[in-house]
Amino acid sequence: MQIVRLPLIVFGFLLSLKSAHAQGFVFRDRWGHMGSSFSVIGRGWHRVIHPGGQLDPRISPKLREAASIAQARANPHSHGLCWRYVKEALVAAGVVKSYPKTSYAIDAGNELVREYGFTRLSVHNPYSAPLGAVLVYGDLKRGHVEIRTKDGFASDYHSNNACFYRLVGVYAKS
Repeated sequence: MQIVRLPLIVFGFLLSLKSAHAQGFVFRDRWGHMGSSFSVIGRGWHRVIHPGGQLDPRISPKLREAASIAQARANPHSHGLCWRYVKEALVAAGVVKSYPKTSYAIDAGNELVREYGFTRLSVHNPYSAPLGAVLVYGDLKRGHVEIRTKDGFASDYHSNNACFYRLVGVYAKS
């Protein structure tokens, strides 16, 4: 189980706080004009808890191995090579026999189903994806692929949080 801390109040377009007063803060907006003061309503932290990846016995153990490989090879930050790292982890674990040919992350799910025997799972929440599942995110312009690990998600980087793009599909192999 993972704990993520988020502030209770988030104020947009505050570029720089100028000074603190008894009634509130005086700030400059995005155009550089002095803004009016506002009262601070509350302060603190809210705990959001995301469960870890759950083990599903119907999914190939090789996918769990691919998740471990992806997490071990992951960088601290993205290098824009998510699909390449996921492909390499799938090949290294023996999940797929040959290196997938598609270049774009958004095409990953279709190729895994068509060429490598994966099936699309009826999972709509990335945090509910089973351990080792391949998650594909994106829209018409960009995409992202990652593997669900025990404590988060791995591709070319490891994160405790799911990608913020729209989830296209969750794929696994038995």
